[in-house]
Parts: sequence; structure tokens; C-alpha cells
Amino acid sequence: MTTTASEFAHAPATLRLGDLVVPRLGFGAMRLPGKDVWGEPADAAQARAVVRRAVELGVRFIDTSWYYGPFVANRLIAEALHPYPADLVIATKLGGMRTPDKGWGPFARPEQLREGLAHDLRDLRLERIDVVHFRYIPRSGVPFLESLDALVALQREGRIRHLALSNVDAAQVAAAADRTAIVAVQNHFNAGGGGGMLAKMTHSEVDDPEGVLAACEARGIAFLPFFPLGVGSFGKAHPALDAVAAAHDATPAQVALAWLLARSPVMLPIPGTSSVAHLEENWGARRIALSPSEVESIARDARG
Repeated sequence: MTTTASEFAHAPATLRLGDLVVPRLGFGAMRLPGKDVWGEPADAAQARAVVRRAVELGVRFIDTSWYYGPFVANRLIAEALHPYPADLVIATKLGGMRTPDKGWGPFARPEQLREGLAHDLRDLRLERIDVVHFRYIPRSGVPFLESLDALVALQREGRIRHLALSNVDAAQVAAAADRTAIVAVQNHFNAGGGGGMLAKMTHSEVDDPEGVLAACEARGIAFLPFFPLGVGSFGKAHPALDAVAAAHDATPAQVALAWLLARSPVMLPIPGTSSVAHLEENWGARRIALSPSEVESIARDARG
């Protein structure tokens, strides 16, 4: 692993996920497929180049799902990286699906979770997934713990190494953690104060991000903010973010990532992109040291 602790301005440089340790900046694969996270990318070779470059830079946590494309992101990752580096952690999500109209729907019944995991294993060319998030979509009609128990059963079969959650509230974090070991929670959280259209499309329905983060901190659970750059929200005015970016000779997106790293020691941002240049820009965010007053000013701006 090329990443060193000195490269991260905000400690800790790494984060533990059960028995796994990764640098505290990952990569989200949602941008690898085509427009609207559907179908093939315009340039598949470039998409594979992005994934390879991420690993070259020092990324050791990749977040993906069979329903990104669907079936596209996982295949591109495998084409680019398989056989995988021994220290690379691949995480997926179950509980959702894509609908024929390019929408997003629930896929949370026990047999559906099993089917989704089979897709992940097949396309990623793996026998076991390191981290599997259960993405809870309330309108699925399936009780939260029923779906969780189905994943616990799959874990006992040896197909899942560690379990995690997504789109959950603090009470669900507590209920799940009391039932089984949970290593991460992936929820909407960013400095832009919003997730834009994609957050609405993918049913980001938790309205207490601070409470969920606090629950994760109390239990030593990693918190993965999805849409960490606030997709669709940087078209709005964010004067504090812009001012801090100017002071550090950085882009607002870099400062948004640095803010997440400074905001909590359990934070593991997973920004996604289909551009090598943008990927390298994001990776540079780990070197930006924000003062406590800058962190608070950006937080106030997001809340306002």
C-alpha cells in the first residue's frame, strides 16, 4: 500500500472494518456505468483506467453494487483489477434494484438478497464479498430485521465476510448492532447540505445524519458518506466552502472531502468519478488540513 499516515492531514489515516484496515478515503463505483447509472459507459477503457489509477494512488476500499448499470460497474472492476491486490477491500450493497424505466426499487426479500449476492460474486469473480451493506428501503414492505437475518445466514455460509448497513436511522443501527457485528454504515452526508436528484432517485430517506454519525462513533462503526461531494448541491451558493477552498488553493470539492475527513475519525468518504483527472483531484483532498473554525464554518453553511 503506497499511502502513508503522513499523507492524511486529519488522523487517523486508516480505519478498521472488522479485521480489515483501509486508508480513510475510498472510491465509489456508481459513476462507472453510463448516464443515470445505466448501461455501458461511453468509454469503457477510460472507466477501467479510473479503477486501475485509484488502486495505483493508494485506494484500498472500493464500493460497488450489482445494480450499478445494472451489472456494469462490477464487471468493469473485475476487468480492470482481477486478480485483486491482497489488501484491496471490495464492498457491495444489497436491498435495491434497477427498474426497466431506469428507476430504483427495493429488492429486499431473503430470496432476492441471495440473488443479488450471487450477481455480485459472479461479476466480481469472488467467492466471498469483504463487506456487504444492507440498503434499507422502507417501501420494500420487508421488515428490517428479516432482511438483516437473511444476510446473517449468507454470512454464515461463508459468502460474506462483514455486514454493514445503508440508509438507516440511529435506532436501526442500534438494533442491528445488538443482533450481529456491523462494521460500517453508508448514509447520505456531505458539506453541501444535500444530495441532489440522485439522492432522491435512490431513496435517501434518513433525515438525521448527525444522529446516525453519533451512533456510529459511539459504537466504533465506520461511517461512509454517500454523495460525499453533494451531487447537485454545488450549484447553490456555499460561501464558507468557497472561502476555505480559496484560502487553501484548493477546489470546493477537495475541501468538501477534507471537511468529511476532519468531521469525524470514523468517516470514510467514497467519492466516485469516471475521470482520472477528477479522481486524482479527489485523492489530493487528504492532504488539506482544515482548522476547527473552518470545519465549523462549513458545517454552519450546510445547515443554513
